[in-house]
Amino acid sequence: GNMGDGSGTGVAFTRNPADGTNEFYGEYLINAQGEDVVAGIRTPEPISTLKKKMLNVYQELDAIRDRLEKHYRDMQDVEFTIQEGKLYMLQTRTGKRTGLAAVKLAVDMVHEKMITPEEALLRIDGDQLNQLLFPIFDPKKKATAIKDNRTIAKGMPAGPGAASGLVVFTADDAVAWAKKGEKVVLVRKETSPEDVSGMWAAQAILTSTGGMTSHAAVVARGWGKCCVVGCGALDIDAKKKVIKVGDRTIKEGDEISIDGSTGEILTGYVETSASPVISGIVDGNKTAQKHPIYKMFKEVMQWADQARQINVRTNADSPKDSLNARALGAEGIGLCRTEHMFFEGDRIWAIREMILADDLAGREKALKKLLPVQRSDFEGIFKAMNGFPVTVRLLDPPLHEFLPHDKDGQAEMAKRLGTTAAKVKTKVESLHEFNPMLGHRGCRLSITYPEICKMQVRAIMEAACNVAKKKVKVLPEIMIPLIGTKAEFDILADVAHEVAKEV
Repeated sequence: GNMGDGSGTGVAFTRNPADGTNEFYGEYLINAQGEDVVAGIRTPEPISTLKKKMLNVYQELDAIRDRLEKHYRDMQDVEFTIQEGKLYMLQTRTGKRTGLAAVKLAVDMVHEKMITPEEALLRIDGDQLNQLLFPIFDPKKKATAIKDNRTIAKGMPAGPGAASGLVVFTADDAVAWAKKGEKVVLVRKETSPEDVSGMWAAQAILTSTGGMTSHAAVVARGWGKCCVVGCGALDIDAKKKVIKVGDRTIKEGDEISIDGSTGEILTGYVETSASPVISGIVDGNKTAQKHPIYKMFKEVMQWADQARQINVRTNADSPKDSLNARALGAEGIGLCRTEHMFFEGDRIWAIREMILADDLAGREKALKKLLPVQRSDFEGIFKAMNGFPVTVRLLDPPLHEFLPHDKDGQAEMAKRLGTTAAKVKTKVESLHEFNPMLGHRGCRLSITYPEICKMQVRAIMEAACNVAKKKVKVLPEIMIPLIGTKAEFDILADVAHEVAKEV
């Protein structure tokens, strides 16, 4: 490949791996060897320009592209060398692709009679299909940003979509800035339940530690919020409000862009495009329903409906999520996590008041504040599901997850609830567990404090009755979490039946 201007080397995809378009896509270098293309020593040229420089070679390469696709029945990633005008194919393999490209390739190849709808379904995984539901960076604008050396780090893509915003380092700042109309990205070493309000207010979440099952990742995925975790290259100093990445420094208020599909972090603003799938299905937007991505998604889902042998439920913790899930085809709710309802707005203070109470009367007083809001949420969920089953899980996490663990948060809680910071600190420490996954949580919490179980069952049953009175079919199912013995189940089943009979 390095024998003069009649030689060269390149890599190419038989179709565009970014969006699946049926076009020859790749790069080459004249008078170079294979590793030079990917090493970045020289800027490669797009494969389309080879037609002007070596027409015969380009035509031969284009014919081989077609032959390889027909043989392998999938997009190929090829490497080639040109030696003094003669083309040599070095290797071919199945090409990696984005979610959008995976769906378009599968649909197009069915239309081209290359594969069957069943094969197409097997080529698209859930994560790839998921990428069609969220805003993405405009491919051209993102490519320009990458060429301009604006990529600073890469973590694990934990929450879908793409977003830009101003860097903030605390949940409180995220909420405050968002209230002023600013779009923010919450940057933390790791997140905890007390950060939830800030996570909700932010356009995206970025952490330097944690994996795909960390708090940030799980919450962000549940919300459909853009999130990148485990970005170890980031040196985050929350006190000084700066991030250091190599020789670059990013301060509070600087704008960054997060790609939740790839894990890439870029400086500055990158323009996004809204998902036509969500606009078309959830919002009923007629223009979006004419978009090619919307049509592809609908076609794939029709194939899935024809092939599937089971009903699919959703995870949903709010009326809005439930409505969206129904629009997207869910046939019931498999898990409604009641603890997620406590983090919205000022509800967290009622649960904190309950935790801090010294006696049953104090706990019941706090729980009375939660009853109407839980009942209202359940009514909205039951209406949205309109006859499909809803499995509601009673309170599961250990109580310490609802309490602040930092000094400032504990001081704020003390002031808000009219007690001392020392009492709050003592309570937090008393609830600390060596292994919270197996400790005082789930059914054990409701056995210790049956008033929690009673309040939640009452909210579920009253909501079901209220909705049923409006001629809406309701199918509530109550899940008691973390049952280990029959005795645990019997105790709480009796409590639930007793409350249900009262209602």
